Amino acid sequence: MLDLVSVIVPVYNAAPGLARCIESVRRQTYANLEVLLVNDGSVDASGEICRMYQRVDARIRVIDKQNEGVSAARNDAIEAAKGRYLQFVDSDDYLAPNATELLVSCAAANDCDLVIASYWRVKDGESEFVMYSFLRGGEVMSKTEFARELMEEPASFYYGVLWNKLYRADIIRRHAIRCNTALSWSEDFLFNLEYIRYADRFAALDEPVYYYVDNKKSITHTQMDLVSVVKTKARLFAYYKELYEHLGLYEKYKPQIYHYLISTAEH
Repeated sequence: MLDLVSVIVPVYNAAPGLARCIESVRRQTYANLEVLLVNDGSVDASGEICRMYQRVDARIRVIDKQNEGVSAARNDAIEAAKGRYLQFVDSDDYLAPNATELLVSCAAANDCDLVIASYWRVKDGESEFVMYSFLRGGEVMSKTEFARELMEEPASFYYGVLWNKLYRADIIRRHAIRCNTALSWSEDFLFNLEYIRYADRFAALDEPVYYYVDNKKSITHTQMDLVSVVKTKARLFAYYKELYEHLGLYEKYKPQIYHYLISTAEH
């Protein structure tokens, strides 16, 4: 029997693109899914859209909660998830039809703790699609090898976000890894830095599995001023430093780690 995958979708006032997102999950070629739609206190039609899909698809569960932000929404879903693997999708975005199948097949074939995939960035009103990828597919990497690759693009979406990856739920549960609710930005990057500490085997997919819709109304575009960026990066830097000291790589990669403080995430 196929391993169960828990797909986590935090939802907040996302009605315009929500049906496309949910349909892209429902129509995955990998069928053994549970889909956790976390309605984070939406005041538009998002909650009703979620409940409508729950009525027509038994794999879908809706978690209604007061608005506390995307990190708390993801954490609630992590607590409720029953799958062997966790996959994250943002409500503005959508999956390629075979995304979950490719991720799970790679994880199973290579006995991997983390699979990371290429993705499409959808820009200019969906008239432009740009693919981003840094790792070559088909190779299994150790923690140290993956950490070295990460230093080539220390601030990138590719390494920092949750949505182009597949995680082992047992690692997350065993080490109580959660999204930091004190951060309003880059909380997913911190989650990944913590997860990497406990993962041993990593693999990449060349084929893009995710469509990231560049939303000009997102927090990255609307709520981040220079002071907030500096404060958040300073906090994350401490975790970066701790991880690389733990791996015995800090002195070697110190310049790249410090470069993270001034670099910007565009891919």
